[in-house]
Amino acid sequence: MSTEPLLTTERFELWRPAATDLDDLVRLIADEETRAFLGPANPAPNAVYERLQRNAGSWALHGYGTFYVRERGGDGQIIANCGVFHSWRGFTEMDDVTEAGWIVRHDWWGKGVAQEVMCTALAWFAEMHGPRRVVCMIEEGNVASERVAAKLGFHRFAKRQSDDARDAAVLLLLECTLPAQPSTYPTVST
Repeated sequence: MSTEPLLTTERFELWRPAATDLDDLVRLIADEETRAFLGPANPAPNAVYERLQRNAGSWALHGYGTFYVRERGGDGQIIANCGVFHSWRGFTEMDDVTEAGWIVRHDWWGKGVAQEVMCTALAWFAEMHGPRRVVCMIEEGNVASERVAAKLGFHRFAKRQSDDARDAAVLLLLECTLPAQPSTYPTVST
């Protein structure tokens, strides 16, 4: 792990992935409520290791990925995984695109983590990679994430049934176009 976060917000540090993050990432999704809208997310270390490798691969191949979020001045534990990554979901609208996503540890729900971090991450992404379409996928019924997406400027463009036999969820597909001037990106307001 580098000795400094890549970005900071008023309350959080945003770090690129490191091999030493595995245990914290397992804890991030260990709570059943946290996984409620993550499809077939598995908290087993081998499955989380695959997620860590995919994120590191997005950073290596595309120059962006999700950030591992730690509280400034806190104990150093990862409390969220937020940002943008390059995805391939297996249906046209979500293949080979930039996708936004956020997972917040259950004990940090309701504290504005996702919105604060995503505003910073999307502004950084727009500044580094220019204006472009960004998509996100939210399982129907995840009202908290739908609210975050709306505040970030995402609008629904399609609805899909999950192809995963273990998880027959309805998926809301949303999109936004990042502005050419990142300073015009929404600021945090609760």
